[in-house]
Amino acid sequence: ATEADMARGEITLVIAGASPVAQAEGGAPRDAIAQAQLERTIQAALAHLLGRGAPRAPDRDSLEAWGRAVGAALPRPAVITLEGDLGVGKTTLARAVCAGIGVPDVRVVTSPTFSLIQQYEAPGGPVVHVDLYRLRNDAELEALGWDELVATAPVLLIEWPERAAHTLPAHTIGIGLAHDPDQPTRRVLRVVSPVRR
Repeated sequence: ATEADMARGEITLVIAGASPVAQAEGGAPRDAIAQAQLERTIQAALAHLLGRGAPRAPDRDSLEAWGRAVGAALPRPAVITLEGDLGVGKTTLARAVCAGIGVPDVRVVTSPTFSLIQQYEAPGGPVVHVDLYRLRNDAELEALGWDELVATAPVLLIEWPERAAHTLPAHTIGIGLAHDPDQPTRRVLRVVSPVRR
């Protein structure tokens, strides 16, 4: 997908190699070989999206399109950290990822700054959205039940992850956003991921 496609919101995850014959009604693979092939293909798509397929200076529309594509390709369990200043678009990106995952009404996806934790129902299990901005120490992190959240959430989205950086699993996908000083409607996107290509 080109950045122009993303800007128009026209990016779709196309899973090449997933034969329609290998799929049963409802899209479920018929056998273990087809399932393994589908998982490898989705993993490759995610690796591309997190690497060369990530827009470097997205506007809002292309950021949202990219976020939806990432959400659609996300394996379970998944941990995504969202870093950046206030107002840079972390919650906008979280909403787009949730849309890609299949959260039925993304209008409920808001910054959990005051509630700290929000949960959104989705196919394949809930998305847990955490905002650690107001936490001051490890004791407050522990009081949230942090270790259990990290261990059990099918998808965990973390805003202000530096408050818990020492507790994140190795498979964490890190996404950083910054304001583009030359173009106020664009953001600078940085991705750090163990599955990146």
